[in-house]
Amino acid sequence: MPLPLPHTGEEKYMSRIAKAFQNGKVFIGFLTGGDPSMAKTKEFVQAMIKGGAGIIEIGIPFSDPIAEGPEIQGANIRALRGGGTLDMCFTLVEDLRKETDVPLVFLTYFNPVFNYGCEAFFQRAARAGLDGIIIPDLPFEEQAPVREAAGIYGIDIISLIAPTSDTRIKEIAAAASGFIYVVSSMGVTGTRADITTDLDSIVKSIRQVTAIPFAIGFGIHTPAQAAQMARIADGVIVGSAIVKIIAEHGESAGPYVYEYVKRMNEAITLSLHTG
Repeated sequence: MPLPLPHTGEEKYMSRIAKAFQNGKVFIGFLTGGDPSMAKTKEFVQAMIKGGAGIIEIGIPFSDPIAEGPEIQGANIRALRGGGTLDMCFTLVEDLRKETDVPLVFLTYFNPVFNYGCEAFFQRAARAGLDGIIIPDLPFEEQAPVREAAGIYGIDIISLIAPTSDTRIKEIAAAASGFIYVVSSMGVTGTRADITTDLDSIVKSIRQVTAIPFAIGFGIHTPAQAAQMARIADGVIVGSAIVKIIAEHGESAGPYVYEYVKRMNEAITLSLHTG
């Protein structure tokens, strides 16, 4: 029997994701669940929240993460070798939800969702306290059944808009929920020295059809880049740089993750005052 939606009976229900963006520009931090262990992932998420992260993305360990560069590919390998599983990621969300109201979002490929069973996946996600999901290899045109199943359980499907989305930008944006993930650069994830995509035109197309928040990710890793992106976006997403810190420091990465997120979040906040 389906779980009731979180907003059942509440006319003015506002999701945790919507509340996060109400508080200003949002730093969104990513890490892979189970890298190097689920216990350490929980510790690192807590460090990111302490450092000012407003939304947390947790990657589900997967053997073929086609959108990922070497840093996140390596994290997936370490997590899988350490025994990381989807069920353990659900338990991680449950444990974190007992301690924080910061929105928690899964990043996963469609294969784990399909194998788990779409409705069963989202029912379990809702029970754990998950807020949203990003599925990079699920084309927009094929999202309808997944979006319907997710909607039953109050889970936002976070839409991706890339530089190649072109004429589909408005269509994708109009159907979006939670927030829109704007991909800043072509290629796989990873840090980049410069971001040269014409983001202004993408933003203009989005704003013509929706006021939903959008965050920019892929390649961002310095405070200067974070500040630059925050001037045009509602949020900034960083993954590879955080994963690289975890790879370098292993189980001792907590303080380094905290300091990095704190610096990035401060740069985003400062950008509001420097224009």
